[in-house]
Amino acid sequence: MSDYLSLPGIRTREHEIEVPLVHGDPSRGSLTVYAREVAAPDGRDRPYLVYLQGGPGGEAPRPSGVPWAPGWLERALKDYRVLMLDQRGTGRSTPFGEADLRADATGDSGHDGTPVDTATLAERLTHHRADAIVADAELLREHLGVERWSLLGQSFGGFTALAYLSRHADRLSEVYFTGGLPPVGRGVDEVYARTYEALAAKSERFYRRYPGSRERMRAVLAACEEGRVRLPNGDVVTPPWFRTLGHLLGGSTGAASLAHLLEGDVRAPWFRHDLASLLPFGGRNPLYSVVHESCYADGGSTRWSAARTYPEAFLADDTLLTGEHVYPWHFEVSSELRPYAELAEAMAQVEWPRLYDADALANADVPCAAAIYARDAYVDPTFSVETADLLPRMHTWITDEYEHEGLRAGGGAVLDRLIALATDRAR
Repeated sequence: MSDYLSLPGIRTREHEIEVPLVHGDPSRGSLTVYAREVAAPDGRDRPYLVYLQGGPGGEAPRPSGVPWAPGWLERALKDYRVLMLDQRGTGRSTPFGEADLRADATGDSGHDGTPVDTATLAERLTHHRADAIVADAELLREHLGVERWSLLGQSFGGFTALAYLSRHADRLSEVYFTGGLPPVGRGVDEVYARTYEALAAKSERFYRRYPGSRERMRAVLAACEEGRVRLPNGDVVTPPWFRTLGHLLGGSTGAASLAHLLEGDVRAPWFRHDLASLLPFGGRNPLYSVVHESCYADGGSTRWSAARTYPEAFLADDTLLTGEHVYPWHFEVSSELRPYAELAEAMAQVEWPRLYDADALANADVPCAAAIYARDAYVDPTFSVETADLLPRMHTWITDEYEHEGLRAGGGAVLDRLIALATDRAR
């Protein structure tokens, strides 16, 4: 534990602990887990709020106080110290990346460069989902000598928060969910069928909102078909790959970003660079693509669910856009993801254990509040309400004022509303 560092508007200190790769089996080796504590100058004794990042596979935000980043941090620090956890495999915790593909069976990379056995690496990655993240957080809580703390989970972070409630509700003071709650006991195919329905509706709404954009989309897709759309690294963008830009429609400013991109000439350098920055999956956070479908697997295997449930309507109309859907071809067309192709295939076949305990959730005596976005492109609001109903002290706020990233886009407004709901201060 470091001393507090004084930065404009905030005080921060760093925490780093060693955790088992496999909780319950220390013989399997260890990982480092990193967290950054952020407090107001006069708030270093306030209770902890652990921020669980969305993803999976992304690190926590890097904070600042002038200007406030993330935007909700100023509101959070009025009541809490915020602990920003880099989940295992991300950020300054022990990372996962291409180096792990060339390691010995113990997981130590950089030995003789021999490719690691895919089954071995896939088994290691089964210890990188929400249940392991919860166990890491519990070790961090004990390390800090904290009896209870609160959670703020955004998207996949909310999935992790629900897993926390399933296992250690007695260690939680309040839990705030933004970007929905995961379905409990529903098959992964049900989940992806709903996401396609949401993306079809959002596609049509986008074309109504931006006249001429459908024709421009068809023109760009024709250029993709001819092999004329390339990224700065030389990758040829296929029509299905370009259509994944539908993920932008799940954010408050994404539709405008997509409309502006479609106005460009596919030969222009700016078009290629902007396109590369807007596509949803890449090499910076490989866990995001490799384990993405597993975050919806409350038991069973995913077997490329997004590909298997691909609707006929999307085959018939190539202007309908996909979003946060991972397909086997991602690991063929993307040079950044190509090294992970065998691993992704192995992860698609993993038989996952159940992640949530409905009985434990029904007995969780913890004040909870959830922002459920009525037009959420990523987490189905009907399933979110269904899960919320399992929690006896849950307060829901269903709104169409925000998209999936409402926590970030709304500054402190979303978190302020949830704190008021959970603490019975809502007006």
